Amino acid sequence: MFDLTGQTALVTGAKRGIGLAFVETLAAAGADIMAVSATIESVGSEAARVVEAHGRSFEARAVDFADRAAVTAFADELRGRRIDVLVNNAGTIERAPAREHPIALWDRVLDVDLNAQFVLTQAVADGMLDRGHGRIVFTASLLSFQGGINVPGYAAAKSGIVGLTRALSNEWSSHGVTVNAIAPGYIATDNTEALRHDPLRNMAIVDRIPLGRWGRPDDLASALLFLTAPASRYVTGVVLPVDGGWLAR
Repeated sequence: MFDLTGQTALVTGAKRGIGLAFVETLAAAGADIMAVSATIESVGSEAARVVEAHGRSFEARAVDFADRAAVTAFADELRGRRIDVLVNNAGTIERAPAREHPIALWDRVLDVDLNAQFVLTQAVADGMLDRGHGRIVFTASLLSFQGGINVPGYAAAKSGIVGLTRALSNEWSSHGVTVNAIAPGYIATDNTEALRHDPLRNMAIVDRIPLGRWGRPDDLASALLFLTAPASRYVTGVVLPVDGGWLAR
C-alpha cells in the first residue's frame, strides 16, 4: 500500500529541509527522483546522496521559480517525460507590512508560490491524464487558513493553493489523477531557526501546539507518502494539516 517501486517522482524545493525529507521518503519507498530547486547542485548534493543510498536513480534540475521564462521552458521539457508523482513544494516568503508592502515582493511571492505551481502542474498532468494515473501534492500552509502578519503575498498565494488543489481535483480525479495538499504547521527548519532561538516567540508557539513541540520534516514526509501511495487511492481534494493540533486550538 506504500510501495512506489518503478515510479518517478518530481519534487520541487528539494535541496534542503522539508523538500529533502520528501525526497528521501519517496526514494525509500522505491521511487526514482527528479529534484528541482533554484540552487541545487548538478552533482554532489545531499538530495543525490540520500536518493542513491536507497538505490534509486537521481536527476537534479536548477530552475528559478521566479523566472517565468525558465519555468515555462522547464514545463515544456516535462511534457515528454513520464512523471508519476508531482510534489509542488517550492516556495518563498517576503515580510513587510501590508500598508507599504512593495509590489515587487508581492509579485515575486505570487510567481513562486502560485503561478509557477500551476504552469508546472499543467505540464506534468498532461501525461498523467493520458496514462490515467498520477499523484499531485501541493505544499500549502497554516496561512492557507489564517491571515498571518506582514506576509500578505504569502497568505494570498497559500490560500490560492487550497483553491487550486480543489479545482484540479474536481477536473482530474475522474481520470485517475488525485490532487491533494499538505499544510505544514511550525516545522523545525532553517527558515524557522530565528523563531526557535527567540525564547519568547518559541515559548508562545510551543504553548499553542497541543502536541507540545515543533514539527520535524519527517512528520510531513510520512503524510506525503500516504498521499502519493496506493493507500490514498480514494483521497482527493484534501488539504491535510500536519500541525501538531495548532488549528484545533
